[in-house]
Amino acid sequence: MASMEVDSANSNASDPDNPRFSVNVLQLLKSAQMQHGLRHGDYTRYRRYCTARLRRLYKSLKFTHGRGKYTKRAITQSTVSEVRFLHVVLYMAERAWSHAMEKRQLPAGPNARQRIYLIGRLRKAVKWATLFAQLCASKGDSRTSLEAEAYASYMTGNLLFEQDQNWDTALLNFKRARAVYEELGKVGDLENQVLCRERVEELEPSIRYCLHKIGKSDLQASELLHIGEMEGPALDLFKAKLEAIMSEARSQQAVSMTEFHWLGHRFPISNAKTRVAILKARELEKDLQGSADSLPAEKRLSIFDKIFAAYHEARSSIRSDLVSAGNAENVKDDLSGLDKAVSAVLGQRTIERNQLLVKIAKSKLVRRHDEKNEKVTKPEELVRLYDLLLQNIADLSDLVSSGRDKRQEEVVFAEECSLKSIAFRGERCFYLAKSYSLAGKRAEAYVLYCHARSLVEDAIQKFRTENISDPKIIEELKTLIEECRANSCIEHATGIIEEVKAPENLSKKISNISLTGAEKKSVKYLLQSLDNYESAVGDSNIKTAPCIEAFPPAFRAIPRNPIVLDLAFNYIDFPSLENRMKKDRKGFISRLWG
Repeated sequence: MASMEVDSANSNASDPDNPRFSVNVLQLLKSAQMQHGLRHGDYTRYRRYCTARLRRLYKSLKFTHGRGKYTKRAITQSTVSEVRFLHVVLYMAERAWSHAMEKRQLPAGPNARQRIYLIGRLRKAVKWATLFAQLCASKGDSRTSLEAEAYASYMTGNLLFEQDQNWDTALLNFKRARAVYEELGKVGDLENQVLCRERVEELEPSIRYCLHKIGKSDLQASELLHIGEMEGPALDLFKAKLEAIMSEARSQQAVSMTEFHWLGHRFPISNAKTRVAILKARELEKDLQGSADSLPAEKRLSIFDKIFAAYHEARSSIRSDLVSAGNAENVKDDLSGLDKAVSAVLGQRTIERNQLLVKIAKSKLVRRHDEKNEKVTKPEELVRLYDLLLQNIADLSDLVSSGRDKRQEEVVFAEECSLKSIAFRGERCFYLAKSYSLAGKRAEAYVLYCHARSLVEDAIQKFRTENISDPKIIEELKTLIEECRANSCIEHATGIIEEVKAPENLSKKISNISLTGAEKKSVKYLLQSLDNYESAVGDSNIKTAPCIEAFPPAFRAIPRNPIVLDLAFNYIDFPSLENRMKKDRKGFISRLWG
């Protein structure tokens, strides 16, 4: 590592007796990882790919390990006669690393035995990566040797990182790998430079975490969480470590969490798993509310998914406790109330997520030409989203209203749900009118705009009557009233204009009726649709002139008498009939002269 230079012209020049091979390690691995599972974090698929790739390499190199009985064959410097031997060692390291990461990503985390196996696979990856660096030092060019050394340092750092020991050595290995990739990012083609810079960015969180563990950094927990939001296969081990630390912290905080408060109710929480799941969901909710404006929409949607997973985990443990509660009525009542409260909070978050989807769809609705070539929203999609919101509101209202003893908070919450339902109905009606307007149905669109306006005005009146002061919702509803009024006027005026121009347009369309329409490939003729009671020229959606019938008529097959060709007659040998023929009788004189 003392020298960080990369040969440019002489790197490919090699001695015939000692050939030098070139392997673009980072580019090769990145391509394989992205194409075979790691784009979606599927380490099982990537491990199977590495196994299949090794099998193909062994067969092509004729480097198999015996037939029937396994015979070990080591790869040494004398063995490496072509570059594919280096690929074998590299994919052995990748297979061991991906197997370790597969164990690390188990749903409940690795247990003690699985963690021992995980560390064993990481040791195997370090062994193969070190051998790869040694072989590349003697058989590869200078760039390949540097990349192999950085790869071995990265694998060693991963092993020490997972073992929670020797943080100084882990930091040294990560820094060594970062230094190599920083230098390699200054040379080569543009694609390789981008890959090297991405790897440097992926190594940075692990370096900062090692500094934090040895006490040389004042890194806060919030900054660790921010680092954990970065993406990349090199960060998966760091994320798993961070998640384990956060789980420990939640478990310690959950000891003090004994009750769940919801609409004036207090439900005791006895199960530790339930407490940890609810605490995790609340932390995610704080992150969502604290940075609502700064986070992009896709990130907020992913946080909502994590919140849903946490609440579903809490509900699962609550229902398991209900099954094992037996005949203890007090415990059952508390668990049923807690299940109802968690389900209600889950319903509220579902409504918030669907409102976020509505916001995203509205932002795409007004776009004419999208710079990122994204799909532009149609009004029908917003109508579907508002249908989902209305269903969510109805389910939440039914859940809150269920039960015998209702508190005042529950009654107020149910009223708020009914008011939101009216507002959502008004917005749904507005976008339904937009869809009819785009279809050219002016009368229907005008009526729907007027109905949407009346619904929104009713919702504002009820908000004021119930003394529910939410300036944001009131302002949105007032804006919607103005849009309903403007669009209804536009539809009214457009409808009158179309009505006035209807006779002229009708006569123009009738005059454009074609007899044949033979120049068109696919055309629907009027004589073929006499049973359909639809306007051929009066409908505004019809953009092409109708055709009466194809002329001249097309050729068609007609039946005729069959032609019989008796081909066998000439080849039949008929029997002789001379013996059955009548013979002429001759007289005596005719016999003499005959």
